[in-house]
Amino acid sequence: MNTLIILLGPTGVGKTELSLRIAEHFRAPIISADSRQLYRDLPIGTAAPTAAQMARVKHYLVGTLALTDYYSASNFEEEVVSLLPSLYQTTSTVIMTGGSMMYIDAVTKGIDDIPTVTPEIRNSIYAQFEREGLANILAELKVSDPVHYEEVDRNNYKRVIHAVEICRMTGKPYSSFRTNIRKERPFKIIKVGLTREREELCNRINLRVDQMMADGLLEEARRVYPYKHLNSLNTVGYKELFNYLDGAWTLDFAVEKIKRNSRVYARKQMTWFKRDEEIRWFHPDNEAGILSYLCGK
Repeated sequence: MNTLIILLGPTGVGKTELSLRIAEHFRAPIISADSRQLYRDLPIGTAAPTAAQMARVKHYLVGTLALTDYYSASNFEEEVVSLLPSLYQTTSTVIMTGGSMMYIDAVTKGIDDIPTVTPEIRNSIYAQFEREGLANILAELKVSDPVHYEEVDRNNYKRVIHAVEICRMTGKPYSSFRTNIRKERPFKIIKVGLTREREELCNRINLRVDQMMADGLLEEARRVYPYKHLNSLNTVGYKELFNYLDGAWTLDFAVEKIKRNSRVYARKQMTWFKRDEEIRWFHPDNEAGILSYLCGK
């Protein structure tokens, strides 16, 4: 039976190299489930696979977008589900690896068919957000969709804004489009989670940020600085360096904030993943155990 093996885990845990070896074992291609590796101008800050790594194993959905391109978990679901049948013509196994929680859920569980927001509405509400902040948009959501207002993380401006976008565009509550019905997939899904002890993971994240800086992350941030207002750059690593480039922070302080915010994000990822009982957890060094588990499935 055609199988999609999903190798997931928090940032810095060690997914990339292990995914390459597992893909080589199964002679399988890799689909990236990283919402930022999609952007071609961010290879250092997103720890995108290198040219040498992509020469070892064929990769998909890496470096396919411009910073100005709109993309969502719904787009990712559609693209992966459309791609898999062609891949399964030459192999029965495909590896998907990454840490973008909603992207993985979109493929494995499906995402509700929510209307695509027009650029006019998106630009209008983001302009309002820049002028006024989130308070008035939250107040609008409370009136337009009191059900979702009670559920949404009100500190997550992207979630709040998206809900209001849908309300404005359709004239209906955002919550009315959310069915949470799991979609059936014509392939087997096996989820393998990678985890490390907290101190070990934190040390790896700190070292990884130092390596990114040595590899030229500051120069990469400087190149994309003119686009800093875009959603594609609203991510750890760039936001902090933009504050340095703006003169608000010292470079040392910005780097420490990258490390801290990366550690916070890793904790959020693990909190999300731990809710999924379908994931079988392994230490990344236990490659033999992972392969034994996969071959037994």
